[in-house]
Amino acid sequence: MPVRRTLVRPEASGGDRDSVAVACSGGADSLALASATVFEGHKLGLRVVGVTVDHGLQPGSADQADRVVAQLAAMGVDETLTARVEVDAASGLGPEAAAREARYAVLEQVAEHLGARHVLLGHTLDDQAETVLLGLTRGSGGRSLQGMRPAFGVFARPLLGVRRADTVTACLVEGLEAWDDPHNSDPGYTRVRVRERVLPVLEDELGPGIAEALARTADQLRDDTALLDVLTDRALAHVRRDGGLHLETLRDEPPSIRHRVLRRAALDAGAPPSELTREHVLAVDELIVGWRGQKWIDLPGPLRALRRDGVLEIVCVPLG
Repeated sequence: MPVRRTLVRPEASGGDRDSVAVACSGGADSLALASATVFEGHKLGLRVVGVTVDHGLQPGSADQADRVVAQLAAMGVDETLTARVEVDAASGLGPEAAAREARYAVLEQVAEHLGARHVLLGHTLDDQAETVLLGLTRGSGGRSLQGMRPAFGVFARPLLGVRRADTVTACLVEGLEAWDDPHNSDPGYTRVRVRERVLPVLEDELGPGIAEALARTADQLRDDTALLDVLTDRALAHVRRDGGLHLETLRDEPPSIRHRVLRRAALDAGAPPSELTREHVLAVDELIVGWRGQKWIDLPGPLRALRRDGVLEIVCVPLG
């Protein structure tokens, strides 16, 4: 079936019996992934560990975690783990982002504890399409439009080429009772509105295949962004001087590379990624290509970009 065919098979490492962890909420996507991982993983001699994370955000969440553990055990995982996390509501992130940050942090700890080479996540092609569409509406640039990465760090998303409907079918075929998270139908969440309202309208008005096209766009942009990152690394090494970036050398770089170098330099200096905008980068760029005697550009951090002795410097601004 599609879920099993697209499962990423971890490479053999040649050590003792290798472990792979599967994050499972009890929804159709993660249940289908867990089942497929048991089926394929055991054929490869892998030790499969099912992990469920209780965010404590809904009444009865502990009972749901126990239910998922029972389902994982019944499908034949070698070990089950439950982790309870505290979602920091005061972090400045939205509830989804705060929960995701807490979840990934504990899953990394689980992977380290188990010595697992991969933690598998159940995101599907539909999730990818929603992510790309959200990035497009926010005007976040190519990096946002490349969507979710197939793999990063210890994490892997083997179902990014699988439709959500296929995971539902897989659960029905295997007799797995999937949990419907109330948050997944709450229109208070932007992603839910995209899923239930926006994408169906696009399919109706523009024809079928919108989700696949959005996911395909993410794949193409990911390749382009990887190349731009390599070129940016080279340019940054070329223009870097003690204390800053050489102005004349940086001016000769194409705008797409120059802007990336400036963003990277600001991040390296301590600018928070969530607060550093394109407008900040373009304002700093004006110190290079459109200088009219500006003294400096203030950046989040707090930082300040300024010209001095032929070098662009990004320096910390003392508080108070």
